[in-house]
Amino acid sequence: NILFKITAILWIIWGAVHVFAGAITMYFILGADIAGAIGGIADAVNPSTLALNYPAAAGAIIGQHGFNLFWIGLVTLISAVFIWQGNGTAIFLASLVGGLADLGYFLFMDLGGFVNFVPGTVMTLVSASAIILGTYAHFNRKS
Repeated sequence: NILFKITAILWIIWGAVHVFAGAITMYFILGADIAGAIGGIADAVNPSTLALNYPAAAGAIIGQHGFNLFWIGLVTLISAVFIWQGNGTAIFLASLVGGLADLGYFLFMDLGGFVNFVPGTVMTLVSASAIILGTYAHFNRKS
């Protein structure tokens, strides 16, 4: 079914972006550039306001966030392989993991005004589209 393939492609795009964002965030943290990591996430914020002396615990929290972005993206990428084949469990897993991650992003980052439309809000629209399309495809498949 073409709808499963489109859903899989949406999750591949979303997953790849989040694996990359997680890796970059952890890279900045490992380099002790907490402000750079925060600026990469909250890209609508003036970088000069982020140039502070952060405690190590703040870096650890942002590092954990990067790790979470990485594994969440990886789960959706793996799920996309099975969604391509029409697997309903994979649709549910990607929707649950990616959807809840983006719900938090939308509530705290988008509504807070801390991010630009591209890439953050666009990725929220990609995941929402994948959830809607995948759910529709699953419940309307021909037996």
